[in-house]
Amino acid sequence: MTDQPTFTIDQAIAAQRSLREALGLGEERFEVSEFVEMVSDEIEQMRDAGKTDADIVAIVAEATGHRMDVADIERHYVAPEDRHGGDED
Repeated sequence: MTDQPTFTIDQAIAAQRSLREALGLGEERFEVSEFVEMVSDEIEQMRDAGKTDADIVAIVAEATGHRMDVADIERHYVAPEDRHGGDED
């Protein structure tokens, strides 16, 4: 089996941005529900590390400049068994 390259999140975003620009598409934007679903892995890890949803919302606000409500996490968080097509291990 050959080693496959890995990509950092910054590289993945840069590639996506370049592909969208080459297609003449604008920047992709996500609704709160989509965003919370995308970062559910990290939400789970933060919770496991003892952080509250309020802590998580504060970190997101600091990083993005967008305020979310704690209820957004409660409402849109995707449990591990429901992510990425379920547990494939």
